[in-house]
Amino acid sequence: MARSKPSYVCGSCGARTPQWQGQCPACQGWNTLELAASALPFTGRRATATPAVAATSRTVTEVTQQAETRAVSGIGELDRVLGGGLVAGSVILLGGDPGIGKSTLLLQAADALSRDRPVLYASGEESVRQVALRARRLGLESDTLRLAAETRVEAILEEALAARVAVLVVDSIQTMHTELSESSPGSAVQVRESAARLVRFAKDTGTTVLIIGHVTKEGVIAGPRILEHMVDTVLYFESDPGSRFRVVRAVKNRFGAANEIGVFAMAEQGLREVRNPSALFLSRPEVAVPGSVVTVVREGSRPLLVELQALVDEAAGMSPRRVAVGFDGGRLALLLAVLHRHGGIATAGQDVFVNVVGGVRIGETAADLPAVLAVLSSLRNRPAAADTVCFGELGLTGEVRPVPFGEERLREAAKQGFRRALVPQANVPRRALDGIEVSGVSRLEQALAAAF
Repeated sequence: MARSKPSYVCGSCGARTPQWQGQCPACQGWNTLELAASALPFTGRRATATPAVAATSRTVTEVTQQAETRAVSGIGELDRVLGGGLVAGSVILLGGDPGIGKSTLLLQAADALSRDRPVLYASGEESVRQVALRARRLGLESDTLRLAAETRVEAILEEALAARVAVLVVDSIQTMHTELSESSPGSAVQVRESAARLVRFAKDTGTTVLIIGHVTKEGVIAGPRILEHMVDTVLYFESDPGSRFRVVRAVKNRFGAANEIGVFAMAEQGLREVRNPSALFLSRPEVAVPGSVVTVVREGSRPLLVELQALVDEAAGMSPRRVAVGFDGGRLALLLAVLHRHGGIATAGQDVFVNVVGGVRIGETAADLPAVLAVLSSLRNRPAAADTVCFGELGLTGEVRPVPFGEERLREAAKQGFRRALVPQANVPRRALDGIEVSGVSRLEQALAAAF
């Protein structure tokens, strides 16, 4: 039998090349080429094959008639991020900084799920005794959750098949290795091949697999980028340094809405759900102060009230600074230009700082109008009304453009006690809402006059 020629695969982009090079010719990454698994020499060991299901074709009607089965984890905020629970046969990847609470959250979820179905928690970083001690410290005394300390994927899958588990937790993918590759654990080839075996196992057996992944200093999951494409759902833990609050965000979800968030607070008994995040991010002073404006952003399917703060001060140097935390810095520069051109208010020679309170990151344009009003409030040293909320997108010609789900945002503001709203004219409801007075504007000039 002819021997196959060796080939090399890029761990970043997956490109294949017949010979090794220091730089990938496709993505230009350095030292990312590794020997492909198919070209590795045979070592005398054969991986245990995962039971495969015979491929059969079905019509769309036959598939959609089957009811979607979801397992509720018992943690409401996690179920919200996942789109209502765990789908059978899905693969979920959870990433975050070290010590942020990834293992804690999945251990709590595994404990709750094990009460109704068999669950296996496989740890490659801790011994079984260490995981059990952490469970007791969190108050989890389940006698149904199975624990295993193993780094070989084949051994984990054999244990999962023997126990007929419905949910498998792998902590973490960077510590796993498979017999299909002789690379060291944590390498791009090992991470990709190990994840591929776990994904195939989940699809063939209907087992829900939850994988923990470490992140790099850039904040992305370590390993090849293809890892995020292989799984069904990608979740990221977000938190400000020193804060006890955690945000779990779905950046990819085949079974739910992307950008959905769940809010948690770190306590002695683990992660605790925050059921009313709007009240959490609205830590406003009792007396209205200049530079503070409240807006309503939409995170996934949830309207969320957040406070924008701005500080305008004389520039200390020749070049004024434009600093934004939780807000797009390029967008801030654009809004200041619109404020000057269509509002007649210049910020040249002034340092402008904008911050979103609570560590929330705003990625939508509904915060344009609140950001401009917060800057003007600080510049003129005039506070906005404490019971007023506003949202709206600003165009380059000075128009105030509508944003989606305007009525839902207004209802959330009224529920939190706000009595007045400044919104785009197209977002004014046809019927008056109880408890809140809505004023619509179509131009920036009108918004400045109505707010101050």
